[in-house]
Amino acid sequence: MNTVSDSLADQLENALPQTQCTKCGYPACRPYAEAITNGTANYNQCPPGGQEGVVRLANILGKPVILLDTSHGLARERPVAIIEEAYCIGCTLCIQACPVDAIIGAPKQMHSIISELCTGCDLCVAPCPVDCISMLPVTIGQTGWDAWSQAQADHSRQLYTLRNQRLIREKQENDERLAAKAAAKLVALEAEPALSEEEIASKERKKAIIAAAIERARIKKLQAQSEDQAQGDKQ
Repeated sequence: MNTVSDSLADQLENALPQTQCTKCGYPACRPYAEAITNGTANYNQCPPGGQEGVVRLANILGKPVILLDTSHGLARERPVAIIEEAYCIGCTLCIQACPVDAIIGAPKQMHSIISELCTGCDLCVAPCPVDCISMLPVTIGQTGWDAWSQAQADHSRQLYTLRNQRLIREKQENDERLAAKAAAKLVALEAEPALSEEEIASKERKKAIIAAAIERARIKKLQAQSEDQAQGDKQ
């Protein structure tokens, strides 16, 4: 729901269907809303929203209703992804592509779509190396917002946010593991005896490389913490 305190970008984002399909030319719904706000994108570039989506955005902006720009895609019956499981090789590329974690599976194991979560974004289709994913229309005769509810949009945005938080957390955990491994290696180097000048020089070079890696990890951690704090302040 919009509130008086919502920024223009917030209001525009709230009016988008949150499929995170990138068809508008931006990596997600939020960047598209921000691009409309700063004037670098038009408000008719969202095929999943259809013509009603254009009307919603035009009303928020106080601008005239224009036609959907079909160069970004047509408004269509909402599809869900279907995996032909007999042909799935378990490569996980579709899992990595899904913006809302609607695909389950493990490496070298069969994958499956959680159809209730699928936004019909198509992003899992192209990465599949064996073409075992197809899109099946499920809202026959209904397109745009007639095929997608506000509750579904809100839930999809929540799933997208949770996925991004998980990816950030996993990256931070991996960075911390690597930093700990580097620190342990530095301690081990310190304990190694160096008998010749050449060995001493080699040891010092290794120590410098490891110390630089540890410092980079420290800076990245501080940057991530700062970004998290800025996001928290924004919310």
